Amino acid sequence: MPVVEIDGRVIADSPVILRELERRVPEPPLWPADPARGAEADVFVDWFNRVWKVAPNRIADEPEAPEQDAWAAELRGSLDRFDALLEGRDFLLGNRFGVADVIAFPFLKYAASIEPDDPDRFHHVLAEQLALRGDYERLRGWIARCDALPRA
Repeated sequence: MPVVEIDGRVIADSPVILRELERRVPEPPLWPADPARGAEADVFVDWFNRVWKVAPNRIADEPEAPEQDAWAAELRGSLDRFDALLEGRDFLLGNRFGVADVIAFPFLKYAASIEPDDPDRFHHVLAEQLALRGDYERLRGWIARCDALPRA
């Protein structure tokens, strides 16, 4: 779980950290200003953290579990959902980079590539299960756009 210390206060969990960073540096915004669009972003972030991340974590942590195939199918099936979100727009929830992109990119980037010597089993699970075969041009483009953005 990500943890940061800001002004002597320890903050855990990516969405909570991102809210604090947005409070401190509101431009450019990660969350939409419109309350309904902001709520949609919150629903996406909550779904991604509480639902989507379960399958890859279980695949990595429980390699002998009989549910491996079901978890893998769930993870691969999510590619269609992400690709559909990109229909007619550049980023997951619109034409501006936002919180959904910040939350999803560190995981979905492995669908496009992985360094062969990456020691993290979880990263390899993502790369194997999410490997972009066939279509997914919108998702490929999104990964490239996010990957091209500056990083701290």
